[in-house]
Amino acid sequence: MTAGMVRLLEGRWCRSIGRTVLPGLVALLVALPTMAQSRDGDDVTLNFVNADIEAVVRTVSEITGRNFIIDPKVKGTVNIISTRPVSRELVYPTLLSALRLQGIAAVEGDGVVRIVPETDAKQYGGSGKAGGDQLITKVIPLRYESAVPMVGVLRPLVSPNNSVLAFSGSNALVITDYAENMKRLERIIASLDQPPAGEPLMVQLKNASALDMVPMLNKLLVEGATPGAGMPGGDAMQRVTLVADPRSNSVLIRSDNPGRAERVREFIEKLDVPGRPGGNIFIIYLKNADAQSVAQTLQGVLTGNSANTTTNIARPATINPGASSATSLSGGTAGGVAGIEPLPFAPQQENGVSFSANGITVQADTATNSIVVMAPEPVYNTIRTVVEKLDVPRAQVFVEALIVEVEADKAAEFGIQWNFLSDKSGVRPIGGTNFGSRGSGQNILDITQNPFAAGQGLNIGIVDGTINLPGFGRITNLGFLARALETQTRANVLSTPTLLTLDNEEARIMVGQQIPVPTGSYTTTGSTSTVTPFTTYEPQNVGLMLRIKPQITEKGTVRLNIFQEVSRVMSKDITGPTISKRFIESIVAVDDSQIIVLGGLIEDRTDGGSDSVPILGDIPILGHLFRYDSRSRQKSNLLIFLKPTIVRSSADSVEYTTERYRYLMGEQKNLAPQERFFWTDPTIPELLPQTLLPGSEKPLPTPPRGEPLPSGAMLISTQPFLPGRTWLNDQPATP
Repeated sequence: MTAGMVRLLEGRWCRSIGRTVLPGLVALLVALPTMAQSRDGDDVTLNFVNADIEAVVRTVSEITGRNFIIDPKVKGTVNIISTRPVSRELVYPTLLSALRLQGIAAVEGDGVVRIVPETDAKQYGGSGKAGGDQLITKVIPLRYESAVPMVGVLRPLVSPNNSVLAFSGSNALVITDYAENMKRLERIIASLDQPPAGEPLMVQLKNASALDMVPMLNKLLVEGATPGAGMPGGDAMQRVTLVADPRSNSVLIRSDNPGRAERVREFIEKLDVPGRPGGNIFIIYLKNADAQSVAQTLQGVLTGNSANTTTNIARPATINPGASSATSLSGGTAGGVAGIEPLPFAPQQENGVSFSANGITVQADTATNSIVVMAPEPVYNTIRTVVEKLDVPRAQVFVEALIVEVEADKAAEFGIQWNFLSDKSGVRPIGGTNFGSRGSGQNILDITQNPFAAGQGLNIGIVDGTINLPGFGRITNLGFLARALETQTRANVLSTPTLLTLDNEEARIMVGQQIPVPTGSYTTTGSTSTVTPFTTYEPQNVGLMLRIKPQITEKGTVRLNIFQEVSRVMSKDITGPTISKRFIESIVAVDDSQIIVLGGLIEDRTDGGSDSVPILGDIPILGHLFRYDSRSRQKSNLLIFLKPTIVRSSADSVEYTTERYRYLMGEQKNLAPQERFFWTDPTIPELLPQTLLPGSEKPLPTPPRGEPLPSGAMLISTQPFLPGRTWLNDQPATP
């Protein structure tokens, strides 16, 4: 068969047929020896030079046993040269590589390989198990990145005739390309589809405590957070944020550099090793709370029995002005009636609170303000979580009070008295009228004995010398006395105390004096008959007393427990002093920086009296000659205005301190003595100028608003103090 075909090529008698089938015959001539050689062994030699694609596919089909379907649009030739025999398994991949160079693809499916143009290959479904230069279509879902922008990155990496599409519904990529290139695209997509920078990682600890590990790591990992030379804010890629989750005992890691976050995670895992035996003693240093108070709270939680504490504001038990003392809810004394209880921060125990329960021991160390806990690790983590939530900075409340007490007393007297006295010999008739109590300066008989005993007011009389009255001696012959008096008493007591205290802590201020009040007397007799009298006294506070316990609610409202008392000494006699006392006790809720008023009209009393001669005193107009009238009215008001302001930062407290500080500086300057020839020293003790240390003229550094002040320093604002500023609305006063 080979010799006949050679003769056909060499002949001239069938040139048209030779031009038609020549390429195929040449390919067949080259392939036939290879096919013949393949029967003798497992290797074949492929040599196709400008061979028609259809003939080459037919040859490969005979070698591999595969079924091919060639698209009519597939035209062209291929060149495959093999100098050495190759195994049968490489024949089919070699054909695919040769077709790919011609823009032709092979699509496997249902036991048939379709040979189609590369541009049409995406329309056919593949088996999904193809490899090498076979054209396949894959759907690749993305987890982190968006599919739409990913298309622009992958488009240059895909063959020009193949496609890459984005389906935003499921955030997936649909790619049609050769199987070999598909693997490369999958690796590229996997490297790009990573969690975004800063995505937190969670490391759950098995042995160590997350609450203790995070502070230690924060001290170590400061290189990225510390600004370096030429870097004002440091390298952001080196910063690591660590947060402890006590509920799961885990450490949360967040960094813009995933590699650094991974290194920190590995470091935490190396530190999370079992502790040494007996290492169940922990120390919790408190930053804001009091160690004894926290220990008492833990005692109540862990044992159900907490130490007895007195936290309620003291107040009088009754409103009895005659009571000698007043008691508080906690059993103490309060108000201006009795002495003030011991300060709440007086030492209660030398070594702090300590208790043990269920294998747990808690000790409060007051020297370092810390809590010592001996407990298993899981129990300690729970206790540490509770302590962390209790050890929070508390806001302060600045309370401004305006106490106004206004009294207005008014009295009027008018009366006419007369006497008829005679010193003639014989029978001496006397008569007349006299009103008012003896010794008050109102009675006409007192004035006849001593004209200088007349009381205040207008006194008009008629005197006819003196007479000698038996039993009284020589007295003034006062026959007529008209007396008129009008008195007005006004008192305006104004006080503006201010208090600054922590949230839910009681504050008090007392301005006044302490006077002794007799409470009883008795006598004792010794071995002799001498009687020794004794009088017992009890000191009582008299003056202004303000006690407030604020509590800040969640919405910013301030709940005030208030006790306000104003007392003073009215008079003193041998039985003791008479004390006027007014107090208000209330619990109110006020918005931040709002003003409330407590109290009001206390007393409005009108008294009247009339002394007259029967019948004669009732005569119209003329009855005034035989009558003595008196009227009086007493009116008292006590108003208390309160303005609580929540102070949440040191800058806010400096603002209020500055205002009071400058006010006192201005008052001191106003008290400077005027220059006199006999006094050549006009200096007075003065407060230091603002921002100066005691004994130094070097000003203190002024930290930015919101930062803590230097220890022991008082920062004065640079804004001038306005003397005309009103208290009620913090606006300049209207002239």
